[in-house]
Order: sequence, then structure tokens, then C-alpha cells
Amino acid sequence: MRLGVLDVGSNTVHLLAVDAHRGARPLPAHSYKTELRLAELLDPEGAIGPDGVDRLVSTIADALQEAEDKGCEAVLPFATSAVREAGNADQVLARVKAETGIDLEVLTGDQEARLTFLAARRWYGWSAGRLLVLDIGGGSLEIAYGIDEEPAQAVSLPLGAGRLTAGWLPGDPPDAADVRALRRHVRAEIARTVGAFARIGEPDHVVATSKTFKQLARLAGAARSAEGPYVQRELRRPDLEEWVPRLAAMNAAQRAELPGVSEGRSGQLLAGALVAEGAMDLFGVDTLEICPWALREGVILRRLDQLAP
Repeated sequence: MRLGVLDVGSNTVHLLAVDAHRGARPLPAHSYKTELRLAELLDPEGAIGPDGVDRLVSTIADALQEAEDKGCEAVLPFATSAVREAGNADQVLARVKAETGIDLEVLTGDQEARLTFLAARRWYGWSAGRLLVLDIGGGSLEIAYGIDEEPAQAVSLPLGAGRLTAGWLPGDPPDAADVRALRRHVRAEIARTVGAFARIGEPDHVVATSKTFKQLARLAGAARSAEGPYVQRELRRPDLEEWVPRLAAMNAAQRAELPGVSEGRSGQLLAGALVAEGAMDLFGVDTLEICPWALREGVILRRLDQLAP
């Protein structure tokens, strides 16, 4: 069957169509993405403004039409932190339902972490042992750890690259004092969680998902995405530590000229790099591997698991 998963994230609205059935690996068939940056469309009270809601409804309608055109039998729609934390979330969801017919499921941060972990576990298999999974989104950072398909520990922190850029780095390029303040904030937030993970034991394998980690790995010399998902891509902490001050000295336009960095994400790459550096340092990670599967694949895998044999 062909399934569509509609991910309303803090940065993008992304429809991924896959050919899948229970017990088999989902095969990507079509991808449709629109950069909406919901995290940057919040008003001072934390609500999504009228223009933002209009754009969201229109973008979802376009994505649903795309799903129909590509033959999706069902669409699994979900939203993450930008909608979850909006002051007018209930009104936004009601309007999406009224105008598109879609019941947009709002995932909790814990669900995000657990579904991303499931995707990573299925990708690497049981031989990977104890997995530590890091995922930097536009609105939040998810961390999960465990040896099974359900993580033993999972947490979601308000450390998304888009959120932090909007709230902490107004300059372009950013002021050095703002960068230092954000670095302190990020590390303090992550440090509060480290003890709970440390009590479980050392991971056998550390992996990361998300566009932020992929771009940082590409800067550090990892293979281009065009070379396919089966090429191993790694990010070393020493390489990341070299890149952070370089990114801090650039404006968004200069970052967009770097290999693997898109114009739409260039403005928030520094904040994402500070989160990645802080997480790797505080968790004692020297090298991590980039996992091709993430939250969207986790949503699909969970749905397939629920189908009757």
C-alpha cells in the first residue's frame, strides 16, 4: 500500500509518500516539502497569527492534493512543537479540520523522541546494542536512549534551532555576546538531563537525525545526500568545534554558500550547531553517525505495526 505521512514541523510542512506493508522496509516514493517556518510566525503572545494560519491551511491543502495525485491510500498527519506550543493551538487545529478535513495529531515531545528512536532502532537493528539518539528540530531537541524498540529514557527540550535563533540571535551575523549567552543557556538545559541517562550506562552506538545534523556532517566532510542513504556519514566533535566559531562569524547569506547548507536553513544553522556541540560534549560523544530515518519513518513504522497480519 502507499501511505503518506504529513509532518507539520516548526520549519517545514513535509509530505512523504512511501510504498509499504507490514514487516517490510518502507520505500520512499515521493517527497513534497514547503518551508513555512511556523516557529517564526508566532506573535508576542505565542499564538500563530492570522497570516500564519492562512498559510498553514493552504500548505496542508496543497500537500493533501499532492498525496491524492500520487495515489496515497491514507495520510498520517501530525504536528510537532510549533503547533503544540502555540497559544491558539485548539483554534488552529479546528480551522485545519474545517477547511481540509484533516485531524492533525499533535505529538508530545516524548512521543517525538520515542518514534524517532523506533526509526533509528529499525534502521540499525539489534546488533547496534544500546542506542543514544539525538534529534534537533526547529522547535525542540529530542534525546532517547535504550536497548529495545522503546527507549528506557526519553526527553524533549525546548532547544530547536529555529526557536533559539528567533529568541537569542537577532543579529546577522550575531553579536558575540548573544552567542555566548545562548551557549550557556543550551548547555545548562542539556546538563539537567544528563544524569538520568548516565545512570543507565554507556551507549554502544550514538546516532543523530534531522536536517541540522546532516548539514553539520556535510560541512565536516560527510558524503552528499545524492550519494544515497546507505553511505555511512559521521560527525566528529573536534570537527564540529572547529566549525562553530566559523559559523558564528558568518551571516546567513555566507552560510548558505557552504556545501550542503540550504538558504532556508542557513539562518538557524549556528544555533543548531551550538545545540549539537553542547549535546555531544555533555554526553561525552566523540563521534556520532547520521541516521537516514527519523520521526516520519517512525510514524509510518508504528502504523504498519498496528495493521492486522
